[in-house]
Amino acid sequence: MLHNVNGSVRTLVLDLDTSKARKAVVDDDARRLGEILRAAGLAYVEDESPSGGRHLYVPLQEPLTAAEARQLVEAFGRRAVSLDPSPHQNVVHGCIRVPGSAHKAGGHQRLITPLTDAYGILTRRNPTTALAALRTVLAPELHRLEQQRRTQERATAATAAVRAIAKGSATSSAPTAGSERPLRSVARTGLYDTSRYASHSEARMAVLNHFSACHWTLAQVRAGMTDQFAGLAALYGTKTDRLLPVEWAKAQAFTATTAPAKDPSQQAGKKTAHKYDTSPTYLTGGSPNLALQPSQPSIHQLVNDLENVLYAVLDRRLMERGREGTHLRFLIRAVLAYMRTMETNILDVGCRTFALALGKSHATIARLLPILERVSAGILTRIDRARGRNADTYAVQLPDHFQQLARTLTWRKGKIHAIRPVFRVLGDVSALAYEAIERGHHSPSTADLTRTTGISRRALIDHLAGMEALQMIRRHHGRWEVVAITNLSQLADRLGATEDREAQLTRYRKERAAWHAWLDRHLVPQLNEHELHDAEVDDHWLPPLENEAEYQRSLWNAARQVA
Repeated sequence: MLHNVNGSVRTLVLDLDTSKARKAVVDDDARRLGEILRAAGLAYVEDESPSGGRHLYVPLQEPLTAAEARQLVEAFGRRAVSLDPSPHQNVVHGCIRVPGSAHKAGGHQRLITPLTDAYGILTRRNPTTALAALRTVLAPELHRLEQQRRTQERATAATAAVRAIAKGSATSSAPTAGSERPLRSVARTGLYDTSRYASHSEARMAVLNHFSACHWTLAQVRAGMTDQFAGLAALYGTKTDRLLPVEWAKAQAFTATTAPAKDPSQQAGKKTAHKYDTSPTYLTGGSPNLALQPSQPSIHQLVNDLENVLYAVLDRRLMERGREGTHLRFLIRAVLAYMRTMETNILDVGCRTFALALGKSHATIARLLPILERVSAGILTRIDRARGRNADTYAVQLPDHFQQLARTLTWRKGKIHAIRPVFRVLGDVSALAYEAIERGHHSPSTADLTRTTGISRRALIDHLAGMEALQMIRRHHGRWEVVAITNLSQLADRLGATEDREAQLTRYRKERAAWHAWLDRHLVPQLNEHELHDAEVDDHWLPPLENEAEYQRSLWNAARQVA
């Protein structure tokens, strides 16, 4: 049994089960979790079951409450797909099969750690300081679990309120988090539906086709196989180097031939807007009479000048608008980021594309764009309205009254961003603070950040502490610095921001497909008069005969004579 009578836990147990993933994934997870424990200064005992599963025992000097132990084990579960957290999720019946125990499939649990070392570890046990270091290492996973707990509590409270209002009438249950895509699960665990895929080869090709359709590269697939997609590596075994390039080429050829048919503008050689901000986005033709595009150097110079105006004037004006102003500040950053990436000053981008880049609702973007046009002092101007599949078209320019200001200020170093995926979880305040630290001329203090961002000191301290716990920033001699070795993309994966973005992208793809289907059904083509009537064709109808039966007989006779 893992829990004492009072529910406390003296030994943390990590159960890696082959029913959750293939044995190669279990072994890889055991190695990875062992590295995490050793990095935190925790000693552990390891054993192996006849089925290929692993147990890691972490003895503690001071007992943990059941809730704390469950939280740590669930955080480990975010790092290891084969980990089964159920023993620590049941205070009454949570148990584990210890070394030397008989296994239900035959054989016994085999101790991997040498017996003398295991006896010393279980006798001395791990201090509280090492457990604190472990919480620091697992800070992103613990933060994600806390956010999910709060979301579930709000959903439960909302459901209870609806039921109370309905007075017992049937209501829908609380919303649950979206499940992982089946092929992503195959790539993580190596387990697949044998009724659908007859062999490892078919399962591998299905996963590779999925990645190819998502516009991955071979290098990204290889990198994923060493980390989160260890199940795909397990399906290859020792044949990865030989088979992966060949099968990846087949997957690319398959997704290229099964891609949806291009619309007339693409068939004519014209590129249209992609549906995700990771790929180049081109004009969809919303404004047919656009002027010639300026040169690439002039676009980059325009963006640099607009950044000077943004940080010197617009940010200060938008600070006065409260929460709406914060959203507008990031929206104008998304506009400038789009300009620099696509090297154009004409924006033919839908609200859903901006919503995906900012991590917000497309309805919020639709409400903010007209407001941004009014408060931008002539920087953003709508030049064409949306129609059919085309979005509103905006022109971005530097007004005359900002020309002198933009030329006198020094261009800032660094790249301007909308909302990087990690800040979907951490929030806009953290994004503003991180940007101020990253792009500042000098390492700022907390007081400097308060003046620069326009955020209250209390809110700023809370968000700075959160980013410091995630090792995104650090405080050195009273000033904040960015921790360069922290990978924001990997941190976004650990916090669940990447999954949230993928879910939003999938939802928007379905909504776009439904909207385009509606247009195809209801959009009436505009026809000219000569297309409606041909003068050389007799369009009038002969009146029917009075005797319908005689008319039918005449038709049959004519048909018989022809035959």
